[in-house]
Amino acid sequence: MTDSAPTYASYIALGDSFTEGLNDPDPAGGYRGWADRLAEHLSVSAADLRYANLAVRGKVLRQVVAEQVPRALELRPDLITFSAGGNDMLRPRSDPDTLAEIFDDATRRLRETGAEVLLFTAFDTRDVPVLRRIRGKMALYNLHMHAIADRHGCRLLDLWSMRSLLDPRAWAEDRLHLSPEGHRRVALAACEVLGLPVTGDWREPWPAAPRVHWLSSRRSDLQWARAYLVPWIQRRLQRRSSGDEVTAKRPDLHPF
Repeated sequence: MTDSAPTYASYIALGDSFTEGLNDPDPAGGYRGWADRLAEHLSVSAADLRYANLAVRGKVLRQVVAEQVPRALELRPDLITFSAGGNDMLRPRSDPDTLAEIFDDATRRLRETGAEVLLFTAFDTRDVPVLRRIRGKMALYNLHMHAIADRHGCRLLDLWSMRSLLDPRAWAEDRLHLSPEGHRRVALAACEVLGLPVTGDWREPWPAAPRVHWLSSRRSDLQWARAYLVPWIQRRLQRRSSGDEVTAKRPDLHPF
């Protein structure tokens, strides 16, 4: 924590569904998410904060770099959050080393604008069916994220180390996106990394949960596979994305 909290007059969020805010419904429509929640915290010390969220669900790293990074370079905000690569890691042939090279170059360009840049590691998928099989690949990508952040002087939010996110209640039914409480905790952790004062604590223990029987857990896994995994595989085979018809929810820097 710094001696005095930083003040950012402008903030741009870059990324995919994680940053867009799925599945954290906004009462006004659409999704809220940790980035919107972070903007709320930022606006406490900067009443005239301007905020843009360019993130779109389903985007892979190359798309984020090609479509969103140039806009951030053009607008030159004080703060940029940059999280991408998760959708790439879900693809069998993805290479963490190649992805890291792309991410490193984009981060360098963002930092050259003079903006503060906050990066993120991947989540720990230890307890997620199917996704636990790529845990090693995600861990390697995380090592690259640490190196990139250190190389370019970026802040880094280590999502992997957030043990509170291992609780199933931190996740929505699809097990791919955070629940509203999960988004709230990530926003608080982001504030901590940036040195912003907050009243909540992302480490707060979860209330005791009833024990789930093994058979009920397996049934839940099967229901999840039918409702979410199979449709996801079908979209991949058809070369479609959940974000094909989606545009950024806040494409320009406007008062928050």
